[in-house]
Amino acid sequence: MPIYDYLCHECGHEFEGLVRKEIEITDCPSCHGNDLERLLSMPSVHSEARKERSMRAARKRDKIQATEREYTQRQYELNHDD
Repeated sequence: MPIYDYLCHECGHEFEGLVRKEIEITDCPSCHGNDLERLLSMPSVHSEARKERSMRAARKRDKIQATEREYTQRQYELNHDD
């Protein structure tokens, strides 16, 4: 059972629909119009290269946040002599 994206030409609403072989989506859930266009759905791609890029970005973000935390902690210690 494929999932298709649809665009309603009457109201401009985009939505997804699970289509069974014998049952076709015939109207928009927003305006109940029937002037629909089936759109190409973009697949979700997962790969080792994409995972590695995501992990590098996360490590970079974490390093920046750690540096900011250390700086904030040091500033607090310098300005609060308890």
